Amino acid sequence: MPGETGATTSGQLRVHNLLRMLRAVHDGGARHTRAQLTHDLDLARGTATVLVADLIGDRLVREEPAVQRARGRPTHVLRPHPEGPIALAVDFREDSWTIAVAELGGRLAPRETRPHPAGPPEAVLSELAEAVRAHVAALGPRVIGVGIAMPGPVRDDRLLDIPHLGWRDVDADALLISTPLTAPPTGAPFTQAPSAEASRTAPSDRPHAGSRPPVLLDNDATLAGLAEARRGALRGVAVGLHLHVDFDVGGALLLDGRPVKGAHGTSGEFGHMPLTGAAGVCACGATGCWSLDVGANALLRLTGSAVTPGAGRAEARQVITRAMAGDAASAGVLTTTAHALGQGVSALVNAHDPHVVTLSGVGADLWAHAEETVRTAYLAGLMMFRRDRPPELVPSELGIDAPLIGAAELAFDAFLTPEGLRAWQRIQSPKANQT
Repeated sequence: MPGETGATTSGQLRVHNLLRMLRAVHDGGARHTRAQLTHDLDLARGTATVLVADLIGDRLVREEPAVQRARGRPTHVLRPHPEGPIALAVDFREDSWTIAVAELGGRLAPRETRPHPAGPPEAVLSELAEAVRAHVAALGPRVIGVGIAMPGPVRDDRLLDIPHLGWRDVDADALLISTPLTAPPTGAPFTQAPSAEASRTAPSDRPHAGSRPPVLLDNDATLAGLAEARRGALRGVAVGLHLHVDFDVGGALLLDGRPVKGAHGTSGEFGHMPLTGAAGVCACGATGCWSLDVGANALLRLTGSAVTPGAGRAEARQVITRAMAGDAASAGVLTTTAHALGQGVSALVNAHDPHVVTLSGVGADLWAHAEETVRTAYLAGLMMFRRDRPPELVPSELGIDAPLIGAAELAFDAFLTPEGLRAWQRIQSPKANQT
């Protein structure tokens, strides 16, 4: 009913139902049949038929015959349209970046990985913006948004801090978001530049009408957690905790699949809590951070190697490789780091009471090669009443792609709105969206 959906006109109700079906296709990995969607969305068969026809007409989906496992009426699966919307996803790291493209349903295809030298944000982010601009121009008006995963806090959707690069209060809005990515091609869905105020609104509220696809930033660990909740080991988990370990540790607490963002969007900086009694001052400026004991930097530091901020990821993984090959010194480093990981996880579980904890990045490597050490420290640090049924601790199902997948989800979340759908429809039919 219109009153239940917020729709007050038949046109608004149609858009509402189209978005429900489109969201179901996307969240389901574009694997559901029309019959499944009709049932799951509690739609009348005739209504579902009309909605599917509209989505096909708007070049959002296409139907393909499903694999028949039994006799009966053949059914069809809703797949992404070959000319349908795509999101550009970027995983920006301290030493490199990867750019990929994602279609409706979440399938990811890499396009470019490029190293970058540490330098001032103006130089590095301008180079990234140029690379993104080239991909947007090559892909054309199918690009509905650009999601970027950043290895540091993103405050108020625009201010960026990356301690390992010495970046603080970087106005990413000026360097990435406000710079047009491409001139609008004829018939492109983004035809009017957004105001400065609009570009600073929350991602879900940003308009889709502009001279370029919207560019949305978030922390890489937060987006890895979002990806795990949408398409990985935290799917369907009411309270999940995700920990992404790279040079140090970040993560996200997820409630019903949504990251808890905090007052300024910077929650989840778990690596910068004094959970293990670490000594020293962290690159973030705080004393005793958990990240001093866990992560690629910790592995290098414990071997006596020089730690260069934002560098040494491959060398840190070699420490684990040498440990598994029997090198005693490396094995001791691995054990120390794995113990610190389990110890910190137990503190977070005591605080947040999740159902499941997932590990990605170096955290998944530590679990794979020192599971017993991690588990022993984890269980020992839990409050007594939690030990009979401790939250499950599991590796990520998405691996190194988790930040990219989360960045794509960020872009599709902004697209799967009434504004995003209408912007897309305008390039499919000049008469669309008049209601």
